[in-house]
Amino acid sequence: MTASLQLIAVPGIPLVQPGDDLTGLIIAGIATAGLVLQDHDVVVIAQKVVSKAEGRFVDLATIEPSQRAETLAREVNKDPRLVEVILADARRIVRSGRDVLIVEHRLGFVMANAGVDQSNVAGPHDRQLALMLPRDPDASAARLQEGLQRRFGCRIGVVINDSLGRPWRLGTVGVAIGCAGLPALLDLRGQPDLFGRKLQVTVIGYADEIAAAASLLMGQADEARPVVIVRGLPRQDRCLPARSLIRPAGEDLFR
Repeated sequence: MTASLQLIAVPGIPLVQPGDDLTGLIIAGIATAGLVLQDHDVVVIAQKVVSKAEGRFVDLATIEPSQRAETLAREVNKDPRLVEVILADARRIVRSGRDVLIVEHRLGFVMANAGVDQSNVAGPHDRQLALMLPRDPDASAARLQEGLQRRFGCRIGVVINDSLGRPWRLGTVGVAIGCAGLPALLDLRGQPDLFGRKLQVTVIGYADEIAAAASLLMGQADEARPVVIVRGLPRQDRCLPARSLIRPAGEDLFR
């Protein structure tokens, strides 16, 4: 049997502003493209537009950096006001060096700059804005899923993706920071391989793989494709949020 997977970028999503109805914007984009969502589609949405709609902006002109932020900013060669914003959303500093600040985010993600970003946030002559992650990406995904399912009358999944670096490899990849309507993890332990041998340790980061596939179409610069429909995935009845992807501290051999 031939297997295939389809990625469809939703056109016409405008620059999102705080308070915008993101679900409505996605529905309008899907209608403009002459599409309808189908059962088992997964809608992947860039973290940045979710954060913008939720008003997760910080005006750096309003930030008074602490002494800790000032000291750390000199070490990592960053704006101390930006460092103060990063620290506010971090549980702990994992590693730091020139131009690099890796932290454990309050949600448990280990990432550069606590996910705080300034790219594609404001123009060069606008206020000095930074954008933080959604407060609860799994809850954001659930709200978007509910609205889209209500409009199209079908069962879908939603993944909110972001770009993260990896400690042992160069380059960023798309990962899931929020999801609803699908399992973030697929546990294949106990299933047979081609030769009937039972799998012992195979657990797939399912939502991460979907996020990475969509990122290929979304791009990272001026593509303006923040919403991608992934079609052709097998039906999954179990649901697990993206927070289940975070390795527990007791199992983290590198902590």
